[in-house]
Amino acid sequence: MNEREPSSVDLLIASDRVPANANPELLTEEAIWALLENVKDPEVPAVSVVELGIIRRVDWDGEHLTVDVTPTYSGCPATELIEELIAEALRAAGIRHIKINQVLTPAWTTDWITEEGREKLRAFGIAPPQGSASKMSLLGVDEVIACPHCGSEHTERLSEFGSTACKALYRCLDCREPFDYFKCI
Repeated sequence: MNEREPSSVDLLIASDRVPANANPELLTEEAIWALLENVKDPEVPAVSVVELGIIRRVDWDGEHLTVDVTPTYSGCPATELIEELIAEALRAAGIRHIKINQVLTPAWTTDWITEEGREKLRAFGIAPPQGSASKMSLLGVDEVIACPHCGSEHTERLSEFGSTACKALYRCLDCREPFDYFKCI
């Protein structure tokens, strides 16, 4: 039988069966954080789970990796999918023993969204949370929300809930574009 060098097609097919990091060396925590930067929020694919601030900790214990994740809020329907996407990305990197912990205390806050994440939300057409969580709206004080499209602060809230429960629906009165506002929590 004729022996030949594997082609790029052979390697691609093999990579579907064998983890890319099949060597016994563990990835560094820095490499894991970089890997998680590529895991996107399924409801807001403009930002990663790291930029969203929901990854609290990564920790090796021998060959076992633990990742602590804080859901954006307790009723978030994407929580399980996000955990599956994180585990899938880690398995694809060759990590075999993964434990995802849901950490509920302290509760997630929009203050944990990185500046880069806020800019990506704006570029995606979602007004990022402004300031920190406030209860002033309970007293009838409306927040001034800038339009992510044109920057105007001449906006109005159409609905307390937008495309997801963590967003409100607004409209810019200058450019007339509707947009979601990521509510402060």
